Amino acid sequence: MNSGYDLSSSTYSPDGRIFQVEYANKAVENSGTAIGLRVKDGVVLALEKLVHSKLLVPGTNRRIQTVDRHIGIATAGLLADGRHLASRAFDESLNYRETYRSEPPLSAIAERLGLYVQAYTLYSSVRPFGISAILGAVDKDGPALYVVEPSGIYYGYNGAAVGKGRQLAKTELEKLKLSELTTREAVFEAARIMHLVHDDSKDKEFELELSWIGAETNGLHLPVPKDLFEEADKKGRDALDADMED
Repeated sequence: MNSGYDLSSSTYSPDGRIFQVEYANKAVENSGTAIGLRVKDGVVLALEKLVHSKLLVPGTNRRIQTVDRHIGIATAGLLADGRHLASRAFDESLNYRETYRSEPPLSAIAERLGLYVQAYTLYSSVRPFGISAILGAVDKDGPALYVVEPSGIYYGYNGAAVGKGRQLAKTELEKLKLSELTTREAVFEAARIMHLVHDDSKDKEFELELSWIGAETNGLHLPVPKDLFEEADKKGRDALDADMED
């Protein structure tokens, strides 16, 4: 049906589609779910990292990374592409600091990443990135959350979800009054949603990753402390068990 129009990301089909970009979106859909919550005093990022082998060391190959002191990134899709984009985000943030001698706002980093990702949809010698990235920060304008798609398009969100369980996660996010939640409350909601969306795909075990930025971290992007993480993880499992009993 594609008749060769999917052989290059620089070729349009007769109905105006770029199949290589659509295939990149499919790569994201085959990955674990990632969500971001922009609440009244900060941002929480959560990710479902599927464990493909019992031989892997727990806690390695993290998919939530820090690209600046106040900016975190969570990626769903191909792991290597996510690492590359996180590295690019770090370089763009460093370039902004060197150029303007100030802390980069997340909107500027999202715009630069969007342009970079979009450039990889223009030439036949490269392929689109097989990832969607959620960027979270607390900058001079307050909490901010952006999503960069494989096409290069980027949007600002109050709550965002990408990956395999994105539809169910979005439904749960829409039920929350995000503007009234604190980051600590959002951590528990994020853990609950992660366990809920994984229930639909029991084929693999998963590791939960949680990070936050806000008043409790002095504006820094940091992993959620171990005691809070374990409490949120346990409550997420308990909430899922209670739903299954009902």
